[in-house]
Amino acid sequence: MTTNKVMTSPTERLLSLDFFRGLTMLLLVAEGTNLWSVLMHEPISGSFLEPFFLQFHHHPWNGLRFWDLIQPFFMFIVGVAMPFSYEKRIKSGASGNQITKHILQRSVILLALGVGLHCGYRRKLVWELWNVLSQLSVTILIAYFLMRYKWATQIIVSIGLLLLTELLYRTFPIEGYNQPFVKDHNFGSWMDMVLMGKINNGGGWVAINCIPTAAHTIWGVVAGQLLRSAKPSTEKLRFLLIGGSLFVLSGYLLDWTSITPIIKRISTSSFVLASGGWALLVLAFSYWLIDVKKRNNWIFPFVVVGMNPIFIYLFFNTVGSQWFNGFVAIFTTGFLNWLHTPEFIVGILTSLTILAFEWWMCYYLYRKRIFFRI
Repeated sequence: MTTNKVMTSPTERLLSLDFFRGLTMLLLVAEGTNLWSVLMHEPISGSFLEPFFLQFHHHPWNGLRFWDLIQPFFMFIVGVAMPFSYEKRIKSGASGNQITKHILQRSVILLALGVGLHCGYRRKLVWELWNVLSQLSVTILIAYFLMRYKWATQIIVSIGLLLLTELLYRTFPIEGYNQPFVKDHNFGSWMDMVLMGKINNGGGWVAINCIPTAAHTIWGVVAGQLLRSAKPSTEKLRFLLIGGSLFVLSGYLLDWTSITPIIKRISTSSFVLASGGWALLVLAFSYWLIDVKKRNNWIFPFVVVGMNPIFIYLFFNTVGSQWFNGFVAIFTTGFLNWLHTPEFIVGILTSLTILAFEWWMCYYLYRKRIFFRI
């Protein structure tokens, strides 16, 4: 049997998923060190490199940059892992009811963590649901209860969620919130007023994004079920590539024809399709390179971070941003300023030093076999 025909055992660890998760988390950790912001200052700002580093910042409204894919990747990866986690729990003796109870508990904890992070951002008690963890608390429930159905059913339901979102945005009648693709004047903003009594002024983010972006987690589940099946790797790759390409083309086509603009902040159907398609394509490439071609001796730095995603996400959003980053900067800026180092270089080296320390924390936990899970 040739390499590209190899079967993947359902119990074999999917290294491509470890890499994909680790890459996504490492990019998020880098954002937490302010690296992407530093790289938009002079001399980068205004130079030919600015458009490249602009890709590491969200698009202000209608458009798609690389950084707009990170949250979809995060939610998609959770979905990919769910069939593997479910099978592992079944083999360990857990019943279906016990697994369902665990998923419900997990959703409550994710919601609490998401709200808690907003309290940390605001330095006071608030009820805000814009964090990815709050969104994920809903999407994993939807994806989990669909897992028992055929792939076709799961995909049809996911498309139904996108159509429902289109209908709600386009037909919502209340004055002031009946402009489907206008920031702060759409159905999502009205739902924020209902759920939280406020809107995300300036940002345009909406909590109801959890409905359309449930498609990302559902598609992740379908991809995970495909990859843990006994189908030949060539067939798995074909499904991933065809599905990813169709979604990407559909999303961009809706935007180019002005039917539905690509807007991440309200997760329009075109955005969900395009970003979900990119997630499938990245997974396909990672699977082909790492699990099929076995070129995986370089992925360890990413795996280390990806094995503790909850820990590192919570760390850089709390201790990191509120104390650790500043503490490290005392020493890096002090020493580098003493050497008369340009401010831009000081900023980059400070961010990279923080990034190195946070990677080392993940490495230490990895070596000690300490993994934070909910």
